[in-house]
Amino acid sequence: MTTDEHLETVEDEDDYDPFQALDQAFGAGTVRDPYPKMGELRRKSPVYKGSIWAEFGMAPQEAGLLGDAPIYSALSYDAVTQVLRSGSSFSSSAYANTIGIVMGHSILEMDEPEHNTYRALIEQTFNKREMERWEADIITPTVNSFIDRFVDRGKADLVHEFTFPFPVHVITGMLGLPKEDLPKFHRWTVELINIPGDPARGMRASQKLHDYLVVVIDQRRKEPREDLISLLAHAELDGTRLNDEEICAFLRLLLPAGAETTYRSSGNLLCGLLTNPDQLNAVRDDRSLLPQAIEEALRWEPPLLSIMRSATEDTVVDGVPVPKGASIMVSVAAANHDESRWDDPETFNIFRKRFPHIVFGFGAHVCLGQHLARMETSIALNTLFDRCPNLRLDPEADEPQITGMIFRSPAKLPVLFG
Repeated sequence: MTTDEHLETVEDEDDYDPFQALDQAFGAGTVRDPYPKMGELRRKSPVYKGSIWAEFGMAPQEAGLLGDAPIYSALSYDAVTQVLRSGSSFSSSAYANTIGIVMGHSILEMDEPEHNTYRALIEQTFNKREMERWEADIITPTVNSFIDRFVDRGKADLVHEFTFPFPVHVITGMLGLPKEDLPKFHRWTVELINIPGDPARGMRASQKLHDYLVVVIDQRRKEPREDLISLLAHAELDGTRLNDEEICAFLRLLLPAGAETTYRSSGNLLCGLLTNPDQLNAVRDDRSLLPQAIEEALRWEPPLLSIMRSATEDTVVDGVPVPKGASIMVSVAAANHDESRWDDPETFNIFRKRFPHIVFGFGAHVCLGQHLARMETSIALNTLFDRCPNLRLDPEADEPQITGMIFRSPAKLPVLFG
């Protein structure tokens, strides 16, 4: 993914494109379809001894960051849910030596009881009142503003012109950050999560984002506004409040999570529908089908394929011994394609019998922003269908392909409408 006309490139000391670098580091354009290999490995064993990255000719994302810890990959639905459910046997602290280096000590790497305390504080800010305000004042206007730019043209690339730019603008609005600063902090957040591909640049971006955010946090403590940073700065639970570093760590987690995963999941859903016109027409004609289409797309092509845990004791995962100290790549993508749970799992089918997927995690660390992500996608699709009738793939363009090994999404979605 490269920056588009709506997100101006921030000048750096070179022509480095952080969006393209991130995709390349995580297999975009090279890993077309990892699911057959995942299925082959899963059928041999629900837990693979090693990193599944190696099976695709790629070095593990965590190479150089995990030391000598053995790596295991949980691939079956039962293995993945077992690992995520058992906080006592599998610690989230695995992130401390990977993405935690640039994000700081956030709820992502906390175990209980610390995790529960800080999650409860942060959850206060994702309340019903705020969700309704975000929907009316931020999400809907933002979605419409991007559609305004191409609605009279009769054609568009929905990735570059829609699914990529709108989520980061939503996050900007939620945080109350100036729109003119969006290009630079968007760049920093993408450089930050690409620490495996370019550690030095990731560390520098983390510091720049920290220095930027602490100024805003200080301002919101003194003069609160109607934005998420103000709510975080003044949240309190049983006398506990978030300090600047804790807020900064959460925001460095929220910015890439809210922008990257939502843009990719929306693109994957549109790709699934556009390449299956009968299902597209069904959803367009009956919007009550949209929620199940969203869930099927999340199961079929998760925007993020795996998360990390570390074993705190010798244990057995779905029948496979895992030693204390091992790092566990928890493949939610492989689990969501487990044929013991879903028939024909590699086919996009919004009408299939529904079982809960685990794209948003499982257990205590289930994604805090899952309801916001679903709401953004629902508003985006409903508005797109309303304003761009007869939406369809451009027959003269190449068929879109979803690629990647950690993050997955289509690079382009050329469409016609009207």
